[in-house]
Amino acid sequence: MKKIKRDVYLQMKPVEEAQRAFSNRLNLDGYLKPETISAQEAAGRVTAGPVFAKFSTPGHHLAAMDGIAVRAEATFETTVDRPRELHIGQDGFFINTGQIMPEGTNAVIMIEHVMTVDEKTVRIEAGAYPWQNVRKVGEDIVATELLLPQNHLITPYEIGALLNGGIFDVAVKEKPRVLIIPTGSELINPQALDSDSLPPGRVVESNSAILGALVEACGGECRTHPIVADVFEEILEAVRSAAHGDAHIVMISAGSSAGSEDYTASVIRQLGEVLVHGVTMMPGKPTVLGIINDRPVIGNPGYTVSAIMAFEQFTQPLIYQMLGLQQPERPMVKVRAARKMASKLGLDEFIRVKLGRVKDTIVASSLPRGAGSVTTLTQADGIIRIPSHVEGVLDGEVVEAELLRELKEIENTVVVVGSHDNTLDVLANQMRVKDCRFGLASSNVGSLGGLIALRKGYCHAAGCHLLDTETGVYNISYIRRYLPDLRVKLVNLVYREQGLMVSRGNPKGIAGIGDLARDDITFVNRQAGSGTRILLDYRLADLDITPENIQGYDQEEFTHMSVAVTVLSGGADTGLGIYAAAKALGLDFVSMVTEEYDLVIPEAFFEDEKIQLMLEAMRSGAFRDLVDKMGGYDTSKTGTVLASL
Repeated sequence: MKKIKRDVYLQMKPVEEAQRAFSNRLNLDGYLKPETISAQEAAGRVTAGPVFAKFSTPGHHLAAMDGIAVRAEATFETTVDRPRELHIGQDGFFINTGQIMPEGTNAVIMIEHVMTVDEKTVRIEAGAYPWQNVRKVGEDIVATELLLPQNHLITPYEIGALLNGGIFDVAVKEKPRVLIIPTGSELINPQALDSDSLPPGRVVESNSAILGALVEACGGECRTHPIVADVFEEILEAVRSAAHGDAHIVMISAGSSAGSEDYTASVIRQLGEVLVHGVTMMPGKPTVLGIINDRPVIGNPGYTVSAIMAFEQFTQPLIYQMLGLQQPERPMVKVRAARKMASKLGLDEFIRVKLGRVKDTIVASSLPRGAGSVTTLTQADGIIRIPSHVEGVLDGEVVEAELLRELKEIENTVVVVGSHDNTLDVLANQMRVKDCRFGLASSNVGSLGGLIALRKGYCHAAGCHLLDTETGVYNISYIRRYLPDLRVKLVNLVYREQGLMVSRGNPKGIAGIGDLARDDITFVNRQAGSGTRILLDYRLADLDITPENIQGYDQEEFTHMSVAVTVLSGGADTGLGIYAAAKALGLDFVSMVTEEYDLVIPEAFFEDEKIQLMLEAMRSGAFRDLVDKMGGYDTSKTGTVLASL
């Protein structure tokens, strides 16, 4: 096997510079050949040349109304006082809508304005003017006129124009063919799975399906090569064959980074020319742009979000350029950052955010930034691009966001910030079930973070489970301390079972908080300010255990599910969280306490239509049934207003 030198990013290019370097190097004139297809199948295709009408429409003068066809000039001076009688077949002709006008006629008097005298005679009491209620020849289309220009995306409406203009076959550009070559010895085709679990060390190959759908959405045609293992010679041969085949664009999925088995740049260099290796953007930094046999070849990063972002910056513009179309732009909107978003200097960073309108401001909360977390895109409402010369976005700063959803949908979203609970996802779904116009977006910053967000006007509600250790009462004392000037209602969402999540079978015999101080126990914590963290610290103080005595006290996660994943993966022996999270991942659970989880809602929002819908969904039997099935919850007071403060 040939030994390949590791390829590192020596000269990363800014996004726009990389786009120009790629676009300017390609000669795309006549790159796509014309093909003739039925006009009835032409919607969504791009014209290969100008299209001129063969027929006029209408081809004859036609009646636009049911009535009597007449020569208008013969009816002048007709009034109620001076009615005129018309003889059928001589100076008046019965006619229906769409029929050809009899020779010598140029107007239609509506049947409602005609009185019958006898079988051969009718009376009218008002005259007509020339071409009244008549569709003249060529009123819609005149033969030889331009119907569609070259490089025009044909819409469904225009199918009618083509057919009425006598165009039954139309020349369109062939669809840009994109061949995706997935690489990686760890990949497995989803169709090859014969069980409900993945073999150890294997990963479902999903990037080609995602990228293929994106290609189709741009007007291209996607083909997928069988998975190629991380073997240089095999990748080389696959790319060589693709570059000499009929694909217009070759995309190599994964292997574009600088690892010991990342061969994409080396393969392109050996077969052609590397124009760019490394782009100053996150996600998407390892992108490779090159040319082989006069064909564009793109090395897309393997992490899913990076792959999507790289596609949108490089492959998508290339497809539109080939088609001769202007790339559609997503709408931009001014948003206020709910909290600081740090960024690295020297890199354009694309931050996925949740959005919602609170009073007169659209508030943005950042989602996790993992390049492999495709759910951060499925959950995102928008993207904030932080330029390479800026270190980040400050708390409360107003910036622009690119919208991924309709603005109306964002304006109808209830923004909940604070402590994490799995039932918020169920509630969001039930709101959609009740009324598809409305939704819920939650951001996990801990209970105290939620109250602070309310105080700053960044959300409609805060999720809280803050225990007052002196009184044993949840949330009320904290609301009075942090929201002294804000009138709110405290609404119970659920009571939930909180405890220690442990591996199945509890192999280390963990029985309670006291065991966290053992030398053989590692712990995963929740972030400071979360209700779970406050509960933990209270129990530790009660047992006279200091954080220094706990291995992993400083290892923090922001959600109960993240804690559960850490325990499941062996990153910790135990973590404090809710029973529903442990049950969802098949962990065992050591129960500690039943706690109150509430939503804090300002009175100013309480009568808002979307808040009322949320409360209606929360109080529904369907919601309670779904929550009860999750386990570890008590819904007996769900939707109850516990206090007005």
